[in-house]
Amino acid sequence: MKKEDKALVIEKIASTLKEYNGFYLVETAGLDAEKTSELRRACFGADIKLMVVKNTLLHQALETLDGDYSELYPTLKGSTSLMCTNVGNAPAKLLKKFVKKGEELPALKAAYVEETVYVGADQLEALSAIKSKNELIADVVALLQSPAKNVVSALQSGATKLHGILETLSNKE
Repeated sequence: MKKEDKALVIEKIASTLKEYNGFYLVETAGLDAEKTSELRRACFGADIKLMVVKNTLLHQALETLDGDYSELYPTLKGSTSLMCTNVGNAPAKLLKKFVKKGEELPALKAAYVEETVYVGADQLEALSAIKSKNELIADVVALLQSPAKNVVSALQSGATKLHGILETLSNKE
């Protein structure tokens, strides 16, 4: 590959990484064609961009970005696939489904999610437990609505009791 072509590829990888909030480095070299197609379809359905990248080019692309990615560099060995996402836990959940099926691959090498680096396949459980931005917003809204719902239900039940008392009193006369 010519030096100019490498520079273009590095720039493309860096621009792709800038578009997304997080990324996962995954080992996919041992997957057969059927499993690779299944993984690609699952990634497309979950709005995850899957790219197979050369380790040296990815390393150089990470060096051009702001931030410290030095913890990821030792994981750049063998074949590496890059899973880019805006939802931090989506790739982890997808990889977890493959693991449940008894598959050894794809295997998590490392991840960069919410400005935190996770290294090793043992981090898959922690990554899948991370709540997405939308899930956190839904939790906060539910917590804010809870006291209001209690007040409204207390007022409604009180109004029903009051109505029942007034109706009983009016029937006595």
